[in-house]
Amino acid sequence: MFKTPGLLEALAMMLLLLLVACEQEVEVDLPTTEPLLVVEGTIFQGSPPVVFIGESQGYFDPVDANSIGQAFLSGGIVHVNDGENTYSLDELCTSDLSPELLEVAEDLLGFPAELLAVLDLCVYTSFDPVLVGESGKTYELDVTYQNHSLSASTTIIEPVQLDSAWFQAPGTLDTLGLMYAQFTDPDTLGNAYRWFAKRINRRPDWDEMAGEIKDADFVAPLGSVFDDAFFNGLNFEFGTFRGVAAGSTAWDDDFASSSEAGYFKSGDTVVVRFCSIDDAVFRSVQSYENLILSQGSPFAPPANMLTNVEGGLGLWAGYGIYQDTVICP
Repeated sequence: MFKTPGLLEALAMMLLLLLVACEQEVEVDLPTTEPLLVVEGTIFQGSPPVVFIGESQGYFDPVDANSIGQAFLSGGIVHVNDGENTYSLDELCTSDLSPELLEVAEDLLGFPAELLAVLDLCVYTSFDPVLVGESGKTYELDVTYQNHSLSASTTIIEPVQLDSAWFQAPGTLDTLGLMYAQFTDPDTLGNAYRWFAKRINRRPDWDEMAGEIKDADFVAPLGSVFDDAFFNGLNFEFGTFRGVAAGSTAWDDDFASSSEAGYFKSGDTVVVRFCSIDDAVFRSVQSYENLILSQGSPFAPPANMLTNVEGGLGLWAGYGIYQDTVICP
């Protein structure tokens, strides 16, 4: 076959010149939007309500300790109605707490005391012993901040008991494993659930955090919610990984460097919390977890987190609780 010397090189150079000639700097003006109020509140069966008021941030805004602290707003007016009475919630800011009270706030808020000492987090709660979550009740939340009003409603569903819960190490993991549970779903379609767990044993002497309880609060793993669309009225078994608390600095919570991240371990004592939730809470948490799990995937469809808050964003969630304790042998 006849071939002119340098023809391929000439074609390549021409293509390169065309590409360079077509190069154009593109500037994209991102639209600016007004921040929205965000409410995150929970009321667990047997516990008082806990409510955070925050403000949405831009996707490209820097995230640091200062911005996180500013995202939790003080000066709000928060009321909860239990169907009979309306209660005003008290504001509690971590910057006003002594080191001793920070330890108490750690149990209440689920954040490490070290993190609370750095961030000025404001939370709204009640110290009235009458205002604790009761199954079967619907709780209306009303929030006023400056000229904005938000409202939400949630029901604490009667909890469903677990038939059993146990630790099991799959494959060749030896001392590392998952938590499993089995229960019988009621024969009414539309039941939904959320799973939490808390390791209550202390870290051994060789641990860099020796003597500390492994989990300051109950932690939900990703994929913590499900409904009975596929097993209505049946006996159902499921397994879960271990969740990681927000802001945790523990070595065994670091997925980048520890093979124990996400697993329970032989010797752990774990309190499992199996919660019944209403449909709005299920859909909201499910949408949030789906967004987290799909981050970075080019095949993930665009989606927004669902909310049950009117006038803003967020979640007001009631939880009916069944608890059990599992010793990992």
